[in-house]
Amino acid sequence: MIPVSLFDKYYLSKDVPLSKIASHKKWMPYLAEFGNKKGMRVLEIGSRYVTGDYFKPYFSEAEYVGFDYYPGKNVDVVGDAHKLSTYFNKDEKFDVIYSSAVFEHFAMPWLVAVEIAKLLKVGGYIYIETHFSYKSHERPWHFFQYSDMALRILFSPALGIECIEAGMCNPMVGRFSSLADSYLRYKPIPGLYCHSNFLGKKTKEIADFSWEKLNLDDIVGYTKYPEAK
Repeated sequence: MIPVSLFDKYYLSKDVPLSKIASHKKWMPYLAEFGNKKGMRVLEIGSRYVTGDYFKPYFSEAEYVGFDYYPGKNVDVVGDAHKLSTYFNKDEKFDVIYSSAVFEHFAMPWLVAVEIAKLLKVGGYIYIETHFSYKSHERPWHFFQYSDMALRILFSPALGIECIEAGMCNPMVGRFSSLADSYLRYKPIPGLYCHSNFLGKKTKEIADFSWEKLNLDDIVGYTKYPEAK
Protein backbone atom coordinates (compact mmCIF):
# COMPACT_ATOMS: atom_id res chain seq x y z
CA MET A 1 0.00 0.00 0.00
CA ILE A 2 1.34 3.45 -0.94
CA PRO A 3 1.44 5.81 2.07
CA VAL A 4 -1.11 8.60 1.74
CA SER A 5 1.58 11.10 2.75
CA LEU A 6 3.16 10.75 -0.69
CA PHE A 7 0.21 12.66 -2.11
CA ASP A 8 0.07 15.40 0.52
CA LYS A 9 2.41 17.67 -1.40
CA TYR A 10 -0.24 18.07 -4.10
CA TYR A 11 -2.44 19.87 -1.56
CA LEU A 12 0.09 22.66 -1.05
CA SER A 13 -0.27 26.01 -2.82
CA LYS A 14 2.84 27.17 -4.64
CA ASP A 15 2.14 30.85 -3.91
CA VAL A 16 1.76 30.37 -0.15
CA PRO A 17 5.03 30.82 1.78
CA LEU A 18 5.70 28.27 4.49
CA SER A 19 6.88 29.80 7.75
CA LYS A 20 10.42 28.93 8.71
CA ILE A 21 11.61 30.96 11.69
CA ALA A 22 8.05 31.86 12.71
CA SER A 23 6.44 28.44 12.39
CA HIS A 24 4.32 26.81 15.10
CA LYS A 25 7.16 25.15 17.00
CA LYS A 26 10.02 27.56 16.27
CA TRP A 27 8.71 31.03 17.08
CA MET A 28 8.99 30.92 20.86
CA PRO A 29 12.68 29.94 21.04
CA TYR A 30 13.36 32.70 18.49
CA LEU A 31 11.59 35.33 20.61
CA ALA A 32 13.15 34.04 23.82
CA GLU A 33 16.66 34.35 22.39
CA PHE A 34 15.97 38.06 21.91
CA GLY A 35 13.72 38.82 24.87
CA ASN A 36 14.74 36.56 27.75
CA LYS A 37 17.21 38.95 29.30
CA LYS A 38 17.33 41.13 32.37
CA GLY A 39 15.70 44.49 31.73
CA MET A 40 13.50 43.18 28.90
CA ARG A 41 9.72 43.53 29.16
CA VAL A 42 7.46 40.93 27.54
CA LEU A 43 3.69 41.10 27.05
CA GLU A 44 1.57 38.08 26.15
CA ILE A 45 -1.95 38.86 24.92
CA GLY A 46 -4.35 36.05 25.69
CA SER A 47 -2.18 34.56 28.41
CA ARG A 48 -4.79 32.63 30.38
CA TYR A 49 -3.91 28.96 30.73
CA VAL A 50 -6.49 27.33 28.46
CA THR A 51 -4.99 25.10 25.77
CA GLY A 52 -2.06 23.64 27.67
CA ASP A 53 0.52 25.90 26.01
CA TYR A 54 2.39 27.81 28.67
CA PHE A 55 4.99 30.26 27.43
CA LYS A 56 5.96 32.23 30.54
CA PRO A 57 8.91 29.91 31.45
CA TYR A 58 10.63 30.96 28.22
CA PHE A 59 11.03 34.43 29.74
CA SER A 60 12.35 33.56 33.20
CA GLU A 61 14.97 36.33 33.07
CA ALA A 62 12.71 39.05 31.65
CA GLU A 63 9.78 40.92 33.15
CA TYR A 64 6.74 39.01 31.88
CA VAL A 65 3.18 40.39 31.87
CA GLY A 66 0.20 38.20 30.99
CA PHE A 67 -2.91 39.98 29.67
CA ASP A 68 -6.33 38.39 29.18
CA TYR A 69 -10.02 39.24 29.00
CA TYR A 70 -10.74 36.88 31.90
CA PRO A 71 -8.88 36.35 35.18
CA GLY A 72 -7.15 33.04 35.67
CA LYS A 73 -3.85 31.24 35.86
CA ASN A 74 -1.02 33.20 34.23
CA VAL A 75 -3.02 36.45 33.99
CA ASP A 76 -1.48 39.59 35.50
CA VAL A 77 -3.72 42.22 33.88
CA VAL A 78 -7.41 41.68 33.07
CA GLY A 79 -8.85 43.82 30.30
CA ASP A 80 -10.10 44.33 26.76
CA ALA A 81 -7.32 44.08 24.15
CA HIS A 82 -9.23 46.51 21.91
CA LYS A 83 -8.24 49.13 24.52
CA LEU A 84 -4.93 47.54 25.46
CA SER A 85 -2.83 50.67 25.95
CA THR A 86 -5.28 52.14 28.48
CA TYR A 87 -4.31 49.50 31.05
CA PHE A 88 -0.70 50.70 31.19
CA ASN A 89 1.02 53.97 31.99
CA LYS A 90 1.70 56.24 29.04
CA ASP A 91 5.45 55.68 29.25
CA GLU A 92 5.22 51.88 29.57
CA LYS A 93 6.62 50.01 26.57
CA PHE A 94 7.47 46.39 25.83
CA ASP A 95 10.39 44.78 24.00
CA VAL A 96 8.32 41.78 22.91
CA ILE A 97 4.57 41.46 22.39
CA TYR A 98 3.05 38.21 21.20
CA SER A 99 -0.17 36.22 21.03
CA SER A 100 -0.94 32.64 20.06
CA ALA A 101 -4.38 31.38 18.94
CA VAL A 102 -6.03 34.62 20.04
CA PHE A 103 -6.54 36.93 17.05
CA GLU A 104 -9.38 34.82 15.66
CA HIS A 105 -11.33 35.73 18.80
CA PHE A 106 -11.02 39.52 18.51
CA ALA A 107 -14.17 41.28 17.30
CA MET A 108 -12.16 44.21 15.89
CA PRO A 109 -8.59 42.99 15.30
CA TRP A 110 -7.57 46.15 13.43
CA LEU A 111 -8.03 48.07 16.68
CA VAL A 112 -5.93 45.55 18.59
CA ALA A 113 -3.14 45.93 16.02
CA VAL A 114 -3.00 49.68 16.68
CA GLU A 115 -3.00 49.12 20.44
CA ILE A 116 -0.10 46.68 20.16
CA ALA A 117 1.90 49.18 18.10
CA LYS A 118 1.36 51.82 20.79
CA LEU A 119 2.92 49.61 23.46
CA LEU A 120 5.78 48.14 21.44
CA LYS A 121 9.18 49.80 21.69
CA VAL A 122 10.97 50.89 18.54
CA GLY A 123 13.26 47.95 17.85
CA GLY A 124 10.88 45.59 19.64
CA TYR A 125 9.47 42.38 18.19
CA ILE A 126 5.88 41.35 17.58
CA TYR A 127 4.69 37.83 16.91
CA ILE A 128 1.15 36.78 16.00
CA GLU A 129 0.04 33.20 15.46
CA THR A 130 -3.56 32.52 14.55
CA HIS A 131 -5.61 30.26 12.26
CA PHE A 132 -6.15 30.22 8.53
CA SER A 133 -8.02 26.91 8.29
CA TYR A 134 -9.34 25.33 11.44
CA LYS A 135 -12.48 24.01 13.07
CA SER A 136 -15.03 26.35 14.58
CA HIS A 137 -14.13 26.72 18.23
CA GLU A 138 -14.87 28.76 21.35
CA ARG A 139 -18.10 30.02 19.81
CA PRO A 140 -19.68 32.51 19.79
CA TRP A 141 -16.32 34.31 20.11
CA HIS A 142 -14.80 32.91 16.93
CA PHE A 143 -14.87 35.77 14.45
CA PHE A 144 -12.06 35.63 11.88
CA GLN A 145 -9.63 33.37 10.03
CA TYR A 146 -6.42 34.93 8.66
CA SER A 147 -4.11 34.42 5.72
CA ASP A 148 -0.48 35.49 5.96
CA MET A 149 -1.44 38.48 3.79
CA ALA A 150 -4.13 39.51 6.26
CA LEU A 151 -1.53 39.70 9.02
CA ARG A 152 0.74 41.75 6.76
CA ILE A 153 -2.12 44.22 6.32
CA LEU A 154 -2.86 44.47 10.03
CA PHE A 155 0.82 45.04 10.86
CA SER A 156 2.05 46.97 7.84
CA PRO A 157 4.79 49.60 7.50
CA ALA A 158 1.98 52.17 7.69
CA LEU A 159 1.76 51.19 11.35
CA GLY A 160 5.53 51.36 11.79
CA ILE A 161 6.04 47.59 11.58
CA GLU A 162 8.60 45.87 9.35
CA CYS A 163 7.71 42.31 8.38
CA ILE A 164 10.48 39.81 9.10
CA GLU A 165 8.41 36.81 8.05
CA ALA A 166 4.76 36.10 7.26
CA GLY A 167 3.62 32.68 6.21
CA MET A 168 1.64 29.56 6.96
CA CYS A 169 2.44 26.23 8.54
CA ASN A 170 0.93 22.85 9.31
CA PRO A 171 -0.68 22.03 5.94
CA MET A 172 -4.00 20.21 6.01
CA VAL A 173 -5.67 17.80 3.57
CA GLY A 174 -9.37 18.41 2.98
CA ARG A 175 -12.34 17.64 0.79
CA PHE A 176 -15.99 18.61 0.55
CA SER A 177 -18.29 16.20 2.38
CA SER A 178 -21.30 14.23 1.20
CA LEU A 179 -23.46 17.00 2.67
CA ALA A 180 -22.08 19.67 0.29
CA ASP A 181 -23.87 20.85 -2.84
CA SER A 182 -23.75 18.23 -5.56
CA TYR A 183 -21.25 20.08 -7.78
CA LEU A 184 -18.75 20.24 -4.88
CA ARG A 185 -19.37 16.89 -3.22
CA TYR A 186 -16.15 14.95 -2.42
CA LYS A 187 -13.93 17.38 -4.34
CA PRO A 188 -10.48 17.91 -2.81
CA ILE A 189 -9.63 21.27 -1.24
CA PRO A 190 -5.96 22.22 -1.68
CA GLY A 191 -4.23 25.16 -0.04
CA LEU A 192 -5.38 24.54 3.53
CA TYR A 193 -3.01 25.44 6.36
CA CYS A 194 -3.83 25.37 10.06
CA HIS A 195 -1.68 28.27 11.25
CA SER A 196 -0.83 31.67 9.85
CA ASN A 197 2.15 33.46 11.37
CA PHE A 198 3.58 36.97 11.46
CA LEU A 199 6.92 38.05 12.89
CA GLY A 200 7.73 41.73 12.76
CA LYS A 201 9.87 44.50 14.20
CA LYS A 202 8.82 48.02 15.05
CA THR A 203 10.97 50.49 13.15
CA LYS A 204 9.34 53.81 14.00
CA GLU A 205 6.58 55.54 15.90
CA ILE A 206 3.50 56.57 13.96
CA ALA A 207 1.70 59.50 15.56
CA ASP A 208 -2.10 59.67 15.44
CA PHE A 209 -2.49 56.54 13.34
CA SER A 210 -5.95 56.06 11.85
CA TRP A 211 -7.20 53.36 9.51
CA GLU A 212 -9.61 55.87 8.00
CA LYS A 213 -6.76 58.12 6.90
CA LEU A 214 -4.98 55.40 4.91
CA ASN A 215 -5.16 54.97 1.19
CA LEU A 216 -5.42 51.39 -0.03
CA ASP A 217 -1.96 51.61 -1.61
CA ASP A 218 -0.51 52.43 1.82
CA ILE A 219 -1.05 48.83 2.88
CA VAL A 220 -1.35 46.80 -0.35
CA GLY A 221 0.70 48.88 -2.76
CA TYR A 222 3.35 46.17 -3.00
CA THR A 223 0.82 43.67 -4.35
CA LYS A 224 -1.22 43.32 -7.52
CA TYR A 225 -4.54 41.56 -7.87
CA PRO A 226 -4.14 38.51 -10.17
CA GLU A 227 -5.44 38.97 -13.69
CA ALA A 228 -8.24 36.73 -14.85
CA LYS A 229 -7.05 33.62 -16.65
